[in-house]
Amino acid sequence: MSQEYFAFISYSSKDIEWGKRVQQKLEHYRLPAAVCRKYGYDRIPVKPVFFAPSDIQPGGLNEELKERLMASRNLIVICSPNSAASEWVGKEIRFFHELGRTDHIHFFIVEGIPHSGQKDTECFNPVIEELGLSEILGANIHEKIFKWSWLNRERAYVQLITKLLGVEFDEIWQRHKRLIVSRVVYFFLIVAAVLSIIFGMWFFNKPVDVGVSLNEDSVYNPDLPPIRNAIVSMSIANETKTDTISSVNDKAFFRNIPHKYINSDAHMIVVCEDYCSVDTILPLSAVMTLNIRRDTTRYGDIRFILWDPHKEKGVPNKKIFIENIETESDRNGIVSLHVPLAFQRQSYRLKTDIPLADTILYMPCTSPNLGISIK
Repeated sequence: MSQEYFAFISYSSKDIEWGKRVQQKLEHYRLPAAVCRKYGYDRIPVKPVFFAPSDIQPGGLNEELKERLMASRNLIVICSPNSAASEWVGKEIRFFHELGRTDHIHFFIVEGIPHSGQKDTECFNPVIEELGLSEILGANIHEKIFKWSWLNRERAYVQLITKLLGVEFDEIWQRHKRLIVSRVVYFFLIVAAVLSIIFGMWFFNKPVDVGVSLNEDSVYNPDLPPIRNAIVSMSIANETKTDTISSVNDKAFFRNIPHKYINSDAHMIVVCEDYCSVDTILPLSAVMTLNIRRDTTRYGDIRFILWDPHKEKGVPNKKIFIENIETESDRNGIVSLHVPLAFQRQSYRLKTDIPLADTILYMPCTSPNLGISIK
């Protein structure tokens, strides 16, 4: 009979999962190209593998199993206390031995201890000893060669494959170890990439608190009021938030801004008494500073009428000193003066050669309707 199957897997029904794993491993194992050339094997040489649950047809179980055993080049026995107690595993081993293929019986130990002599731990079926096969060693997944149990399992699979193919263990194992290392590295790279993506998505969507401070970008003048009660508005993604800065050392806070808006355009507006309004667009960041300049006209533009109450008209062309700055009223008695920022005050002393009803001018004062009367 032609050998249709590369191997036949004999197992206890209690070890069915192990049978499936071994079949999967063998039928998908790719042999190194150099070994294929050396021995003339295909890249996937251990195929097909007969496994009863997926290949057996109902009816005539004993006869069909015999046919499958005769059609198999190798017999793989899944060894465990379960298979040691299995009548069918024993019959399959015996039948394969009677076919004269004893050298092609291979053992794969998944549980138990070889030759322990104890029913609870013995992994070899009694038929093995009856047939004089007791010196045969099996590939043992629990052999403690490496620290990691999964690597010991891989070593056992390779041991089984090399015995099936009749090649040196090291020819395949060294290459297999390199392949495992590359797969582990690749796995961790994939995990790292996935974690990076997850972290990036979390970081990208993590809410941030944006703090906005003000910087006075104008000549410092201690005689003028400091920044106070500045209203700061921020508009982004069609939403506007507002906060108030009470002093130059204070900040406006806009909380729970989605991180995805960082570096997006933010429309910033600042309105503050005594200062020019700010209306600008800046890239959004967690810490922002806006420059703000004083309104030089608020305390610097002086305009009033020097009024003669007796004649009920302005005093024209009269020289007058405003905080030691000399100026003169026009023909209608109107006094106009712009004081540079560095010299501005909240109030100015007035002096002229005629008596004044009030010698202090309080700012802001930009209306000619405000009169400074002479006595």
